[in-house]
Amino acid sequence: MGNSRKTGAAYEQLAAQHLETLGYEMIEKNFRCRMGEIDLIAKDGPYLVFIEVKYRKDASMGNPLEAVDWKKQKRISKAASYYCLTHGISGQQPCRFDAAAYLQGAWTVIQNAFDYRE
Repeated sequence: MGNSRKTGAAYEQLAAQHLETLGYEMIEKNFRCRMGEIDLIAKDGPYLVFIEVKYRKDASMGNPLEAVDWKKQKRISKAASYYCLTHGISGQQPCRFDAAAYLQGAWTVIQNAFDYRE
């Protein structure tokens, strides 16, 4: 587990750097609460963006984006709500959930990767 966490942290750092080249402004990395965890939180224009980072060395384990299933989306969404609540972010703030996936040497960024509503 320790090794996979270290690998994950390294790819989260690379994802942050890649997203910054696309104009994202990083606010926080690895936000954790009892609701769940958010890999990266950034601003992109008017949006507050909650970003899930996924990595796969090759396609044998499937596309990394497929790992962001409904249950994971629900956890991330609850953690995002908690983040907004505890950071005084108004309900008027437009938010978005993006996914950044690294597969076979290339990044794919999906904006608005999911739209979860309870």
